[in-house]
Amino acid sequence: MSLDLGAVGYQTEPFSFEYDFKTTILYALGIGCTENDLDYLYEGRGPKVVPSFAVVPAYSALEPLVRKAGADMTKVVHGGQSITLHAPIPAAAHLKTIAKIEGIYDFKRLSQVVFSTQSFQKDQLIFETEWMLVVRDTGGFGGPRPPKNRIVKLPGDQTPTFQKRETIPKTQALLYRLSGDLNPLHADPAFASSVGFDQGPILHGLCTFGYVTRALVAGACGGDPSLLRHLNVQFKKPVWPGEVIKVEGFEADQTTVALAAYADERPEAVVGGWAEVLRP
Repeated sequence: MSLDLGAVGYQTEPFSFEYDFKTTILYALGIGCTENDLDYLYEGRGPKVVPSFAVVPAYSALEPLVRKAGADMTKVVHGGQSITLHAPIPAAAHLKTIAKIEGIYDFKRLSQVVFSTQSFQKDQLIFETEWMLVVRDTGGFGGPRPPKNRIVKLPGDQTPTFQKRETIPKTQALLYRLSGDLNPLHADPAFASSVGFDQGPILHGLCTFGYVTRALVAGACGGDPSLLRHLNVQFKKPVWPGEVIKVEGFEADQTTVALAAYADERPEAVVGGWAEVLRP
């Protein structure tokens, strides 16, 4: 299936996402919160909302936009994700979200499709997201290369400013999928094997994204999610439920944190990225 370059610039009508505290608590459990994170799990304390929840209202737009771009979902791999926060995410809200196809780019053997969303509560922009999807076996169509984005490199031998290590429960993907990503790759061993993952269903990239966000808020924001302004990551390697994930953060400058996450002591990072934060 060839990609439809004419779809670039396509924008959806606003679609609704209404939720309450149970939705945000379920999401928090899905990205590893425990009794030690009661502020995110108990409505008597708000609850607070993990900033990576910003991806959840966009789930319903994802498949229609992939189809609009002419991509085959079986060839799509999540390559990168960003969120930008303009206000604290409410524990309960009725949001309106607009999604847009920002670009379709040529990488010779692969292509890249970039989507964005904006979510509003009434007339206030609460958060934005950007999704970078890699589509296998669709490159070489003579299309443009993507624009250059900011890159924040990890320092050479600097000691991490913070480090958080957690064991991912073996049931984590089964719990996370209840927040909206029902791809069988994360639940069905036979399906996972059929697409090359004989070890079993992999963890959702956005579940790993949630673990990284939690570590960032705890380590660089003093536990205050309202201090996170922007987070941009690239998914480099799969993660499996049951593995130990280690997230490290390094102070790049006064407001920028470089990030890397590792799984089960594998030497290569499974996630890399950076964030902009306000200091507590």
